[in-house]
Amino acid sequence: MAPDRPTLPPVRLRADAELARDALAAPLLTRAVRLARWAGPETRVGAGGELVDEQLPAAAEALGLAADEDGEVYASEAWRLAVDTGLVDVEDGASDDEPGRATTGENLALLTGGSPQDVLGIWLDGFDAVFSDAAAPYFDDLDAIVGADGEIDFEALGWDPEGEAEFLEGILGNLYLLTVSEGGAGEGPVPLPALAASMVVPDDMNEPTDDVLEQVSDAMMRLDEQFRILESIGLVAYQPVDEALMAEEGEEPAPPVDDEDVTRYGMVRLTPLGLYGVRARMLEAGLVVPAVGELADKGADVLLDGIAGYPQDAARAETTGWLAGRDALGAARELLAAARGTDPGAPLRRLHAQQALSLVGAEAEPAVREVLDDAELGGLARVWLAERGAADVPAPPESMIFWLAVDTIAAHLDADGDLAELQDLIEGLTGRHGGFFEAAWRVEHPATADVLEAMGRLHRDKPSAKEARKAAFKARSRRG
Repeated sequence: MAPDRPTLPPVRLRADAELARDALAAPLLTRAVRLARWAGPETRVGAGGELVDEQLPAAAEALGLAADEDGEVYASEAWRLAVDTGLVDVEDGASDDEPGRATTGENLALLTGGSPQDVLGIWLDGFDAVFSDAAAPYFDDLDAIVGADGEIDFEALGWDPEGEAEFLEGILGNLYLLTVSEGGAGEGPVPLPALAASMVVPDDMNEPTDDVLEQVSDAMMRLDEQFRILESIGLVAYQPVDEALMAEEGEEPAPPVDDEDVTRYGMVRLTPLGLYGVRARMLEAGLVVPAVGELADKGADVLLDGIAGYPQDAARAETTGWLAGRDALGAARELLAAARGTDPGAPLRRLHAQQALSLVGAEAEPAVREVLDDAELGGLARVWLAERGAADVPAPPESMIFWLAVDTIAAHLDADGDLAELQDLIEGLTGRHGGFFEAAWRVEHPATADVLEAMGRLHRDKPSAKEARKAAFKARSRRG
């Protein structure tokens, strides 16, 4: 009945200041900052802005990694990030034989002395760069795969850059959805096999074939490398695949200690910073990705429409934030005005308005009494007042009772809530009102026929369900 809603649940993001602190603590960005401060007039770079080989030992030493066998690799990665994020600027050499020079970039001061939003903007640039690295294959000898024209023959390598990037985007999207969905992983980790299968196994396949299982295994190995890379920028917390499970070709892998111990096959979760980063990429791609708190400065009409598809806890949190700092009586009047309407989304708006008014408290009573004679809001107002034990609540006319019943069921149908709760609501309403269906089909509500049809499907008492279907037919015939 209601209009289309965002397909993604709302996410609860941490404050920008907290996220910025997390960004500054990301291992790769921390190293990039140290190298940006280390760089000086004598720092030489190649044609692509990379540190020349002769500079790598000093860069590794500046990072305190001189004794690490991978120290120069880490230094090279950190330097590339420093260049990609503007922490250092590079100048080309005067000739092909003369190396370029590096100077401190403007973003270094912005990163260390700017606002949280400045920090997060630079971190997002870093995330984009690391994402590209993660989606690219690793080559031991780059010169061997570069043609005479200086271009890499991706087709000959069997590598599809766009396809690989789309795969990783899909994986991060699924991980995001698992994290924010009600009843999903939440802040807990997701097993790597399940995440890989979410991209590989067709939805309509009950039992994966051997070929599909092999694809899942291949995807896991790719993801193992990719998540190790993404962890360096603070996007994920990752427990890698147990190396004992990765045998060399022709060898038998070591038997798992526990066949049911899925943690040995890798576990991953998005960090709070990762949620922020993946959401930012989704927004950039044009997706609707709601976040709790983004409606706080909007009107009541935007609030009530915006939370239509939110889970109950998220809707309450969004509403609480919207009410904060507003005059209670003015907010109540605004909510009631926004709740009016005969469009398909109106019943759910009224339900959320009633729930919002319960958070306002007694201060809302004058505004609620003002709508007692309103055809659409009078029933809601009486319920609200009665729940608070208010005096002098006028009895509703019978037409208002049945209109409110139809409106309430329509709202719950649109809310996609618990089926058993909805059935209890339906059976409770019909049980309290004798001759419910005989009266209900005459109700002047846009959703009357749809509600009665739904009651015919959902009512657990067969005679009552049959009555509901007959009433739905009468309602449709009446409206022509």
